[in-house]
Amino acid sequence: MDWRDVIDELDAGTERIAGTLGGLTEPELRGPSALPGWSRGHVATHIARNADSLWNLLEWARTGVEIPQYPSIDRRNADLDAGAGRGGAELIADVRATGARFAEQARALPADVWEAPVKAMQGWPHPAWYTVFRRWNEVEAHHVDLAAGYGPADWPESYVRWASAATLADLAALPDGQRGELAGYRITATDYGKAADLGWTAGGPEASGSGRALLGWLSGRTDGSGVHVRPEGTRPVSPPWPHRSAAF
Repeated sequence: MDWRDVIDELDAGTERIAGTLGGLTEPELRGPSALPGWSRGHVATHIARNADSLWNLLEWARTGVEIPQYPSIDRRNADLDAGAGRGGAELIADVRATGARFAEQARALPADVWEAPVKAMQGWPHPAWYTVFRRWNEVEAHHVDLAAGYGPADWPESYVRWASAATLADLAALPDGQRGELAGYRITATDYGKAADLGWTAGGPEASGSGRALLGWLSGRTDGSGVHVRPEGTRPVSPPWPHRSAAF
């Protein structure tokens, strides 16, 4: 997909998150999310602060002045804790406002800085335009993490097609020592015709399923339902997702 088309997808995804949050009671917002140690308020706050952090990278590209995604991990975590206990109306307003601010900055990014290099929090570089795709992962995956009725089955087909292919490519590019239990596997998306060989040799273990089933499993958002492994047995555990992009 062209990154500029993804901005509209982000707008729609942000509004879906706002709708989910709006359907929760105040006690439910304090309840546990799908992420260990985080309430739903933590997840909603993270979605908003992530928009701010990725806005920083677009501003870095626009101005040429280096701005880190987050000032520090400690500051990032402190901001999450500080915002998690807010009421629903404030959380929703934050998610909407920061999502809109990011989208506005992305749409206004001058053409001559689309390829300007910026850095992810983990330190790996990528062109400014890829920030939009990183935000797409955040919006869709963390909506699931709210554990409030939205799951991988609800992901837009456009997102599944892009993210499943990107995930397979990124996994294949990981160094051998970072593939975890997937080392030696071939993973195949049966509907999209995409595959990743993770050190696989003929006769080696394989995992296959639809792009949606694979993405849910590889992103840690499902237990792997719909993913078939050969030889039969326990599904291997995927390394932490998302991965560094193989494209840069």
